[in-house]
Amino acid sequence: MLCALGVAALLGACSDSDSVRNVGRDEYTSQSGRDRVRGRLTGQDDGVVLFGTSRNSSAAADAGAPSGGAGLGVNAYLWRATLDTLSFMPLASADPFGGVIITDWYSPPGATAERFKATAYVMGRQLRSDGVRVSVFRQVRQGNNWTDALVTPATAAELEDRVLARARELRSQNTGS
Repeated sequence: MLCALGVAALLGACSDSDSVRNVGRDEYTSQSGRDRVRGRLTGQDDGVVLFGTSRNSSAAADAGAPSGGAGLGVNAYLWRATLDTLSFMPLASADPFGGVIITDWYSPPGATAERFKATAYVMGRQLRSDGVRVSVFRQVRQGNNWTDALVTPATAAELEDRVLARARELRSQNTGS
């Protein structure tokens, strides 16, 4: 029974309804959308490099490092700011390679009949205003079952604004020291 409810909640969260989605489909399928994303993963020192590999294969070869590794990562300020901003919710998973942070369900104190879940996408190595996207999901309790409910689009936008403000704060602290 619990498994069936989990599957139903998962399928409900994947709904294709315009009222549930925060992002339009044409943003990912149009040529202009691809052009906007193409320039984000450029720059030598604009993100986190994992496992000490260099993004520049000639620099890695000059340093005597193997050139077969890929230096995947996301912007350190956006990543840390996203984790800080969503820290009030329990963390389900965090993937620094793909830039995805998924929280578990969270019920605010005093509101046991509703719960929230968030998924954040850090979308590149540069600190840009469009470098983070947050999707928020909400469910309300009806009897013994949780059913999907609408989320105000301003909720996700407010979380994104808080992430960006925190990222700017982290960057200014880092450059000031």
